[in-house]
Amino acid sequence: MVVVLENEDYSAVMKNTYMSGLAAAHNGTLLTNYLAVTHPSQPNYIAMIGGATLGFSSDSDGTTSSSSIVDLLEPAGITWKEYAENYTPLSGGGCDTSSSQASGLYRRKHNPFISFTKVTSSAARCANIVPATQLQTDISSGNLPQFMFYTPNMNNDGHDTSLTTAATWLKGFIEPLLANTAFNKRTAVLLTWDESLSTSGNDQVWSVLVGTGVVPQAKNVDSTAYNHYSILATVEKNWGLGNLGQKDATATAFKL
Repeated sequence: MVVVLENEDYSAVMKNTYMSGLAAAHNGTLLTNYLAVTHPSQPNYIAMIGGATLGFSSDSDGTTSSSSIVDLLEPAGITWKEYAENYTPLSGGGCDTSSSQASGLYRRKHNPFISFTKVTSSAARCANIVPATQLQTDISSGNLPQFMFYTPNMNNDGHDTSLTTAATWLKGFIEPLLANTAFNKRTAVLLTWDESLSTSGNDQVWSVLVGTGVVPQAKNVDSTAYNHYSILATVEKNWGLGNLGQKDATATAFKL
């Protein structure tokens, strides 16, 4: 599972007691040399599942006909879902490509799957982009997909609120999941930020690997150079999927 929070510097996150102690508390791994790939938000999300920013350079709505992680997962029979808070699919079951929805808490720019036409043109694929409330249903029914991408809403991810709000939300979200064997069974969870708040530094973002599928590194720290392309590289390596021929092809996979 990948969970993405919004716009914060690594140094600021490490001043939060819960966040700085999360990896050690769960015998996971703090990734101390993990960088986002650009500014602003949306290109980073595109990079996470597309292996490149694919021409996206702003938060404005856009589309790409390029392949994504979905085009590697499905031929291999690997199931997937995007769980998006405050997202509602179209009444007919298709993808809602609107920039936002009535609640004001959902934003398309944080839901990268919506920008890939190979996803939005398929009713079956659109059915895998679901409201986040579906996660608990899938856990209870034993129907969790193998690859999960979770997008918090604009309050919970800290975008429209604060680091403290995001940390409080994350604690309430991830702690029950890690304690639930129906979810946390050979499961690796990446908790990360899309980009740093500062635009003058190296775009370092706080990132942690937790879950029973994670082999912790010494002192629960890994200083290997990673970035958002490492997400794809790790998924590809885990299931032997090949690559998209983008920057994922040379990215370093996480040590799991």
